Amino acid sequence: MAKTPLHGPLTGVRVVELAGIGPGPFAAMLLADLGADVVRVDRPGGPGLAIDPAYDVTNRNKRSVIVDLKAPDGAAHVLDLAARADILIEGYRPGVAERLGVGPEDCQARNPRLVYGRMTGWGQDGPLAQRAGHDIGYIALTGTLGMIGTPGEPPPAPANLLGDYAGGSLYLVVGVLAALHHARATGTGQVVDAAIVDGTTHLAAMIHGMLAAGGWQDHRAANLLDGGCPYYGTYETADGKYMAVGALEPQFYDTFLDLLGLDGYADARKDWARWGELREAVTARFKSRTRQEWTAVFEGSDACVAPVLTLREAPDHPHLAARGTFTDHGGITQPAPAPRFSATPTAVRSGPARPGADTADVARDWDAPDLMKGHES
Repeated sequence: MAKTPLHGPLTGVRVVELAGIGPGPFAAMLLADLGADVVRVDRPGGPGLAIDPAYDVTNRNKRSVIVDLKAPDGAAHVLDLAARADILIEGYRPGVAERLGVGPEDCQARNPRLVYGRMTGWGQDGPLAQRAGHDIGYIALTGTLGMIGTPGEPPPAPANLLGDYAGGSLYLVVGVLAALHHARATGTGQVVDAAIVDGTTHLAAMIHGMLAAGGWQDHRAANLLDGGCPYYGTYETADGKYMAVGALEPQFYDTFLDLLGLDGYADARKDWARWGELREAVTARFKSRTRQEWTAVFEGSDACVAPVLTLREAPDHPHLAARGTFTDHGGITQPAPAPRFSATPTAVRSGPARPGADTADVARDWDAPDLMKGHES
């Protein structure tokens, strides 16, 4: 008998994703990228804020069924899938899954080994648990948003990368995989409470240590890594573009000054009193040439300087192109799966799942024939 081809280290792991927006779908995509068989349970009409399903790459490598959880038999269909799954992911407000009949107790009554992953902004308990919210509000309360930006100006909105995806999705994935390891060792599943406020706070662990030690000032652009340091930040070039500088160590700083063409600033690296003067000199030098010219100057050096590229420019950078950091699938340029594995390589196997398109296949493969009720042609 031919072996089933491996699609990553999570081949054979079954995941049910109750459709939502933001961090839940991204976490499920990451599990799918790693080889898990992810079945997304879409609702009739689709979720709010959704883009055209054909372009929603966070639904790649998945399959989709449509279940109306408010219909009399809706919960039963999800419970049938949960009974056959290793992991379930949901992103409702606390208590909603329970009211729909697909909460942890209902699902684990059918499958005691199930890992039940809960993705929220505020968490399953606490004074704000029932409040609506989005990424920017979650990271605001944790102190991380307040670290970013220029003094005297409002902190900028860092897309939804810091809260939703770094503090949310990635912690959910770590949590459910750790709980899966425990379930396989003990036969007992558990609930994973992944809150964006918890994860985003955790991301700042080093900063809190520095703050306690007196090595970090609790205001913006006053520290080594937050734009306060003139040799760790961004500078405008002659053509209105930008270069990023991270020349922290002495040897990298010396190379940076040499290639930038600045004399007399070797001792300014550790002299805070001269940082304003150094910043002005660096600013003037970068403004004297274009981004392309400066990129050529620093090419091949250890000055730790890089051009600031746009989203459309990034896939063409020689290093990212050589590594295949981006990939094209179905006419969409998108990030390739990460990280990489020596024995179980990953790939974009299929484009974004179309809502409900895989009901028959999932009913067969998961031995859940009742899914087809109401879907027969």
